[in-house]
Amino acid sequence: MKIYIYFIGKPKDAHANAVAEDFLARAARYAAAEMREIRPDRVDLPAKHPSARRVYLDPAGKPMDSAAFTRLIAAAEMDGRDLVFLVGGHDGLPPGWAAQATLLLSLSAMTFPHELARAMLTEQIYRAFATLRRHPYPR
Repeated sequence: MKIYIYFIGKPKDAHANAVAEDFLARAARYAAAEMREIRPDRVDLPAKHPSARRVYLDPAGKPMDSAAFTRLIAAAEMDGRDLVFLVGGHDGLPPGWAAQATLLLSLSAMTFPHELARAMLTEQIYRAFATLRRHPYPR
């Protein structure tokens, strides 16, 4: 299983992006993980990751607590399926992309800068792996 995190738009706050990169590096102890910027007009995520579970962040998506998110990670790990996460740009997801998602996920009903959303997402990914491995981090 591998974790892919894609985001649309250039990171404006290097500090917030560094937090996301730190949590992703921690998660990479448990599964291969990478994060990168994409341009919607140059990539087709379903074609690039045909068998992966595609989890796209969207304010209208399903809210999930940390325990449910951990179950999502555990299920993907059990199935041996890659997880593809997508954080949309300032205008959200590109038209038509929501229909391509396996799951639309809402991190919160509140609006956050995209760099902070990446940091929150990567922290939850690390928290899920740490919980599954009974690491003391998620107390």
